[in-house]
Amino acid sequence: MALRLTVLGNPGHRRVTLFAAAARAAGLPEPAVLPWLDVLRGHARLPEPSEGALLRIESPGEEPLVDELLRGPVLGAGYAPTRVEGTAAWYAGVMAALRALAARPGLRLLGDPEEIAVMFDKRRAHALLSGAGVPVPRALGGEVSGWEHLRERLSEAGLRRVFVKPAHGSSASGVTALEFGPRGRVMATTSVELTGGGLHNSLRVRRYDRERDVAAIVDALAPDGLHVEQWVPKASQSGRSADLRVVVVAGRATHVVVRTAAQPMTNLHLGGARGSLAAAEEAAGAAWPALLETAERAAACFPRSPMVGVDVLPTAGWRRALVGEVNAFGDLLPNLTGLPGGPAEGLDTYGAQLAALLDPAPTNDRILDHAR
Repeated sequence: MALRLTVLGNPGHRRVTLFAAAARAAGLPEPAVLPWLDVLRGHARLPEPSEGALLRIESPGEEPLVDELLRGPVLGAGYAPTRVEGTAAWYAGVMAALRALAARPGLRLLGDPEEIAVMFDKRRAHALLSGAGVPVPRALGGEVSGWEHLRERLSEAGLRRVFVKPAHGSSASGVTALEFGPRGRVMATTSVELTGGGLHNSLRVRRYDRERDVAAIVDALAPDGLHVEQWVPKASQSGRSADLRVVVVAGRATHVVVRTAAQPMTNLHLGGARGSLAAAEEAAGAAWPALLETAERAAACFPRSPMVGVDVLPTAGWRRALVGEVNAFGDLLPNLTGLPGGPAEGLDTYGAQLAALLDPAPTNDRILDHAR
């Protein structure tokens, strides 16, 4: 029986269309699409249980109606798609939907909701990686109730440069690079635009040097949960800070993007740019395989996830690396083919996942065995 795939996603979104194109290129039937909106509203038409039928879980992001359904009730009349707050409600709604799908008899999921739950909680993911011996930045740990509490805890820990991240955020939404200068002067670098109507995402990274502004940002985000970790100086390329997004498919590092930026956040939508992979390999020298192995070690902490995107933070000199985050949906890297000589050479990230799924080798058995 031919493999039948359904994608839980947002119809027309490029994640869905790129995966469908990869399926056609692999000779598979056009995947059906199960809209996130229908699932969250409780009237989804689920695929019929049958041998070979698999449901791929895609990101619910970048769909305004889905976002409003998840975050709108907690933000009330102040809701806007650009608002940063409400991530705890978003997380709770998404995870409730995935767990309900996992409980449906005969429905087999590509990806494990409980592992996705950990990846979408930066505090839990950091603790899991650290416990497994994967190198990660030092974290503050515990709850942070607001700005004054954060200042007190940072002082006790002796930390003067940290990243403050919404525990359930993505795409650097709400992330703030915080540093304390002489006489306790504070500087915050973030994409957050602070307005009278709350916090809003902006495509322009800005700096706040008035403590009352920084306090307002932290106080607004704290109710959703915060993850605070040490700001570790990263490697550089062409005078810009650099890190790596490494896609790991079936346990192997298959695709790598070098991301560079003039500011602490390297996200491409915030002004970051793709750097030179060849230059990164040359700078790392004999340490390059270890950088990729670090990503694979992080991915191994999520054995029921066929694919993860790992943010690898090379330290100055490119000789060692820390893991910043592990992303359940970190494979949206258009026009990027696999590493030369690797298992995904010539394939994009979606083609690589399909090739691993169709591979008769034991790797495929592991993927299918964990399809729930």
